[in-house]
Amino acid sequence: MSDSPLGREIYRTYDEFGPIHVFEDGEHRYLSFGEGEEQSCVSIHQPHVLQHEYTQAMLLPLLFRQPERVLLLGLGGGALATALLHALPKVNVTAVELRRAVIKAARRFFQLPTADRRLQVIQADAGEFVETAEAAGYDLLCSDIYNGEGMAMQYFQPWFIAECRRLLTPDGWLVLNCWDEHRGEAETMAALDHHFGTVYTCAVKGGNWIIFASCKPGALPRQALRAAARSWGPKLGFSFTPVLRDLQQRVGEYGELCTSN
Repeated sequence: MSDSPLGREIYRTYDEFGPIHVFEDGEHRYLSFGEGEEQSCVSIHQPHVLQHEYTQAMLLPLLFRQPERVLLLGLGGGALATALLHALPKVNVTAVELRRAVIKAARRFFQLPTADRRLQVIQADAGEFVETAEAAGYDLLCSDIYNGEGMAMQYFQPWFIAECRRLLTPDGWLVLNCWDEHRGEAETMAALDHHFGTVYTCAVKGGNWIIFASCKPGALPRQALRAAARSWGPKLGFSFTPVLRDLQQRVGEYGELCTSN
C-alpha cells in the first residue's frame, strides 16, 4: 500500500476495468480508479453529509419536489445514496453500478447502509439497464458515471436522454453530472430541450457542469427557491445557497415542448 495526495492507501483491488483504490486522510475516505483521481469522498464521521459541491448540487431538485423513488446510475462510494436515505425517511433508492468490486468497496469502506431495505443495489451496465427497465416511475434519476479516463460519454447521448425520460414520472427530474467542456454537445442539449419542459444548468468548482431537467414546464421564483434551500440545510448538513446562486435556466430551441411517454 502507498500514499497519495488523497492520503494513505488502505485498500486496492483490480477487476476487468482496472484498479480500485481506497485512500484515507483521517477525516475522509476516497475512492479512486487511478493514481490520484478521485471518484468519491465520504466523511468518516458524517457519511451522510455530502463533501463535494458537485454532489451537493446534484440534489438541487429537492428544492422543487420531495422524491419517493430515486434511481442512481453509478454508485461510486455511495455518497448520494447515503445522503438521500438519511434526509428522506420515505424514499426508496435503486442504485445501478457496473463494477461488482465497487459495490463491495462502498459497503466495506464507505458506510453504505447495507441493512436499509429502502436501498436496492443492482450490478449492471447503466445503458442496458435504462434500455430494458420498465417505465417504473422514478421521481429523480441521477447519472454520475465516470471511469478512470473521465466521464463515460456513451451515457451523454440523445438515446440515453430519451431512455431516462421514459423512466421518469411526468414531473420527475433528470440530473446529469458532466464536465464544463460538454456544454458544446449540441445534439444532446437538443435532446434535453425536446424531451423536457424545463432545463437548468449549474457550473461548480472543479470543472463539473450539472444539468437538471424536468418534464414539467415552468420555474419557481428565486425567493421560493431560497426559502426551500434554507429548509433543507439542517436535514442535509450543508447549504444549497452557494450552488443555488449559479443555477441558470436554459432556453433552448425546443424549450416549450415536452413529449409524453
